[in-house]
Amino acid sequence: MTASAPSLRDRAATFGLSESEYDLLVDGIGREPNALEAAIVGAMWSEHCGYKNSRPLFSAFPTTGPQVLQGPGENAGVVDIGDGWGVAFKMESHNHPSAVEPVQGAATGVGGILRDIFAMGARPFAVLDSLRFGDPDSPRTRFLVNGVVDGIAHYGNAIGVPTVGGEVTFHPSYQENPLVNVMALGLLRHEDLAKGTMGEVGNRIVYVGSKTGRDGLGGAVFASADLSDASQADRPAVQVGDPFMEKLLLEATLDVINAGVVAGVQDMGAAGLVSSTCEMAYRAGLGITMDLDRVPTRESGMVPMELCLSESQERMILVPVPGREDEMHALLDKWELDVIDIGQVEAHDRYRLTWRGEVVCDLPVALLNEAPKYTREGVESEDIKAARERDLSGLPVPTDLGSVLLQLLAHPTIASKRPIYERFDHQVMTNTVVVPGVADAAVMRVKGSDKGVAATSDCNPRFVQLDPYTGAAAAVAEAARNLACVGATPLAITDNLNFGNPHRPEVYYQLQQAVQGIADACRALNTPVTGGNVSLYNQYVDQTTGRTVAIHPTPTIGMVGVLPDVNVRATLNLKAAGQTLYLLGEVGDSIGASQYLETVHGLEAGRVPALDLGLEARVIAGTLALIRTHLTDTAHDCAEGGLAVALAEMGMASDVGLQVTLPGTARADARLYGEAHSRVIVAVTDADATERTLTELNVPFTRLGLSGGDSVTISLPDQDLQLSVKLSELKAAYDAPLREILG
Repeated sequence: MTASAPSLRDRAATFGLSESEYDLLVDGIGREPNALEAAIVGAMWSEHCGYKNSRPLFSAFPTTGPQVLQGPGENAGVVDIGDGWGVAFKMESHNHPSAVEPVQGAATGVGGILRDIFAMGARPFAVLDSLRFGDPDSPRTRFLVNGVVDGIAHYGNAIGVPTVGGEVTFHPSYQENPLVNVMALGLLRHEDLAKGTMGEVGNRIVYVGSKTGRDGLGGAVFASADLSDASQADRPAVQVGDPFMEKLLLEATLDVINAGVVAGVQDMGAAGLVSSTCEMAYRAGLGITMDLDRVPTRESGMVPMELCLSESQERMILVPVPGREDEMHALLDKWELDVIDIGQVEAHDRYRLTWRGEVVCDLPVALLNEAPKYTREGVESEDIKAARERDLSGLPVPTDLGSVLLQLLAHPTIASKRPIYERFDHQVMTNTVVVPGVADAAVMRVKGSDKGVAATSDCNPRFVQLDPYTGAAAAVAEAARNLACVGATPLAITDNLNFGNPHRPEVYYQLQQAVQGIADACRALNTPVTGGNVSLYNQYVDQTTGRTVAIHPTPTIGMVGVLPDVNVRATLNLKAAGQTLYLLGEVGDSIGASQYLETVHGLEAGRVPALDLGLEARVIAGTLALIRTHLTDTAHDCAEGGLAVALAEMGMASDVGLQVTLPGTARADARLYGEAHSRVIVAVTDADATERTLTELNVPFTRLGLSGGDSVTISLPDQDLQLSVKLSELKAAYDAPLREILG
């Protein structure tokens, strides 16, 4: 007697569905689905597409404001920068693909986020990347770092969009789960803003771009599960990119948008043809019928499952304005892309697909787009709570604090990222006026205008690990502060929420708290959330210990700001000897949660410094006032490594030393290397006017000392202590680590 074949319900997990979700599907359609329908629903209900564990939390986010032209729900958010100009921007992750195939994983991460931008009618003009890796000494980390950097460079350089900034963190929690978060920005006129909708009944649905292959098949489901030893077998879920084809698609898409002949535009991203078309239909409140036989393929024998769920790159869906179909086709023809009419918009509410004359999928559009939502119980980890409450008062203060400064500058998280960004073309398009490494944020000019656009990405995962609410709020604050340090008014954020498995109560607690922290900081700083991405299941089981290892929670914040006059800006380098240095904010009195504590004492512990968002807003206002009244053109945020590292970075950037005094009574290492928030160092020539301005704005400040010499010298008079290190020694420590890691 032979065993009966397993039912689709028994195989629900292979489609990315739980058995209870499979039952929901059956209830929703009133019958058993076929395998294609189950796979389509599994993709659309995946965390990557459906946000089923995270969407219920997003109601906390502020999403509107006078600066927001387009909020969440489209391919990208758009903010108004004045004079009829808008900036489209978004951040997305390609974490799992980069873990198994770093070059193509990172390259197609760049390609995918660029398509989100030009689908809005915006010409991409900048890319930033936020990268997290494991032990810098391990062969795996070095393989991943080199592959990811090569992938970003390969795609961005070839398509001709500059990579202008980002950040890199090294920590053991990312050993098997690197994070590759990519942010892109594009410029558009208000009237060219495009939407991902389908217009009206009878509109045609047109496939444009590269042919469909089998690469990327099942990518959305792959990205919504834990990594494991079997993940290498999922290499087909990693797409293969062609930046030259994307360049053609970019120009073709912008051509038809600018000509006013399209009613809707949507990138084929996660879940491929299915997600793009059913999301457009959902926004329009209509149905569609598509003929899969008409989908152009680059491999023979492809079946509906592959045609629907392949995530082959460089593909878009366009819906022409009725009556202007021929005009659209004529414009597209010159770009030598596949342009195929594959279906039409219908009055019904169904997502209907045919193949070889038969209906192979017939599902409600709403069901596909309304994934089940889960609100789970979050419980803080007792181990993390104990680490946060650890008493650090008994730790010894190192006797040689100068060697500590060298040790911190040589930590790969703090060390110079020049070996990475020098591989990227950051001046193609000739818009970049503040390049990587010279300031806390990138700045691009708006040609034909006085305006500038600034962008940054930020997150300190150690803060979020120890205190997810304060750590996530601090990421928003740091991003806003970084923009202010170049002279930009912060406008809005996009976020990339990278966490472990939300089914674990301690991970869900981190997600809950981080979302609330972001929301509260965004309200306080008037930077609404315009969109973003969620990447969960960033964890794996260590086969040696059997222990589940999750990444440090990493809610990466991408923020955009505007400079009214791009020529009135600041960078971090000291411009001359004899300038007066001021600290805006407080000196700080804690080593809790600091890079110093981890690097020197081997501890991730202590309380994250308290964050006063009111003080943060005043420090930002004070920084902007000093820059815009021409009192300073030198400003630098204090972040990882604290005041001493920030001062050293300012000196190294210009080969101009400094001599400063840190007042107070706190322990020496807390004043030098503690990581209190809301702090900016500026260099000025008119001390009296600077102090008047800061006093009027109620910004606390400390006069530190003067620029000059060939050393960084910091005195703590209450302890009769002085740290003094030659700039040449600092630069040797700072410049070497990443160059060695990258070979």
